[in-house]
Amino acid sequence: MALRQFKLPDVGEGLTDGEILQWLVSVGDSVTVNQPLCEVETAKAAVELPSPYAGTVTELLFEPGTTVDVGTPIITIDTGGDAPAPAPAGDGAAPAAESAEPAAGLIGGAAPGGRTAVLVGYGPRNTEARRRPRRAVHDAPAPVGADYGSGGQDRPPLLATAPDATVKPVRHGGLEVGRQAEAHARAEAAAPSRPVSPGHGRVRPLAKPPVRKLARDLGVDLAALTGSGAGGVITREDVTAAAAGPRTAPAQVEEQAPEQVLEQVPDLAAVPTPAAAPVAGERVPVKGVRKATAAAMVASAFTAPHVTEFLTVDVTRMMKLRSEIAARPQFAGVKVSPLLFVAKALLLAARRHPMVNSSWDEQAQEIVVHGQVNLGIAAATPRGLIVPNVKGADRLSMAELAAALTELTETARAGRTAPADMTGGTITITNVGVFGVDTGTPILNPGESAILAFGAVREMPWVHKGKVRVRQVTQLALSFDHRVIDGELGSRFLADVGALLSDPRTALAY
Repeated sequence: MALRQFKLPDVGEGLTDGEILQWLVSVGDSVTVNQPLCEVETAKAAVELPSPYAGTVTELLFEPGTTVDVGTPIITIDTGGDAPAPAPAGDGAAPAAESAEPAAGLIGGAAPGGRTAVLVGYGPRNTEARRRPRRAVHDAPAPVGADYGSGGQDRPPLLATAPDATVKPVRHGGLEVGRQAEAHARAEAAAPSRPVSPGHGRVRPLAKPPVRKLARDLGVDLAALTGSGAGGVITREDVTAAAAGPRTAPAQVEEQAPEQVLEQVPDLAAVPTPAAAPVAGERVPVKGVRKATAAAMVASAFTAPHVTEFLTVDVTRMMKLRSEIAARPQFAGVKVSPLLFVAKALLLAARRHPMVNSSWDEQAQEIVVHGQVNLGIAAATPRGLIVPNVKGADRLSMAELAAALTELTETARAGRTAPADMTGGTITITNVGVFGVDTGTPILNPGESAILAFGAVREMPWVHKGKVRVRQVTQLALSFDHRVIDGELGSRFLADVGALLSDPRTALAY
């Protein structure tokens, strides 16, 4: 027997602790290299930690909901083979379980430059990142425990240095959950029944991470629910229905915007929130994303002198152009929303006014003008407010920007936004219009100098060509750091964004 303990790595470049949301394995389970062990929530995101070892789980050192410091062992795995000879103990105590450090290249092991290898995809980068090819929907699900190292489809392990080439397929959105459901059904039909001990060994209910978070918040036991989704997947409606008690019929989700609000495609901000009302006197612990957001907003509000300017814009031509562009072949499969045009207008205006895309360096007493625009999109999720960003958004074409925003949306809604996607932002858009809100005074993200609020698009009376007509109108609100951006620069920038939205042909002159 050779026991190895896996220590909680720094999954977000500089984080000090993380909360164990749920264990994905139980004591007695056999695990392979890169198989997800648990889901951890940090101040930036909820991520799954893959195993650096292959073996059998012998001990889970912390219960779900526990906050653990980085570097603390969280699970013990028996990797098999002969245990190394124990060091002589002067007090005659029994030798402790081996907790040797992982090999170089594995999670927690050594990395170039004296650093430590952390979660795959975050922290020190040792190799060139390669995107895993997507599988078609009609592909047959892989059997449980299938080996992709030789005969089947090529699917390299997540860790290039992993000694075990047999890896489980990484779950990806609803498609992989459906495959997991089919795999569970086949495994249950083929395997003999075995006794189930409390807390360990039972089949894990099928649900996406946001649904599991909602169930924890509402006090619903997923194991007691029958999923109504594809393959028995538990949905948000199943959880809210269980929390509300017996009903004659499931409540229908209201998707219509207020009548006076025109169609405005919900982008990242339109993630539904839990339907349960808070209990009087309830105390909600502040941790994870909400704790980090609170600290960041307080620091920003009381550090950067905020100024907010407002502009009302006739976007009738923009909405018409939106319908025309959505029908073009290069935009097939991506969402062409009003937010896309606001983002493109902001990027073009930032090219004319580079100082807007900058930050204040307090220590050096300098203004840092960034070389590229990392465009952040504020997203309200069940875990709290997050702001993922599109790296190098100013270098993307309209179609590429639409695809990037669509991918960002799907990732945020699935609760799979990586910590790396929420760092390095240089300017942000918050789309309050999807809630039927006209405008607001947004607070800057720390390290940024400007944030643009995009309000609802409404039909309103407007003077057009000397006559009062019904036009499609929206409001923009630009908050900026007055240490970096003075009133003239902020006004010119906001006016340029408004001009591009009012008449998209203006972009030809930029």
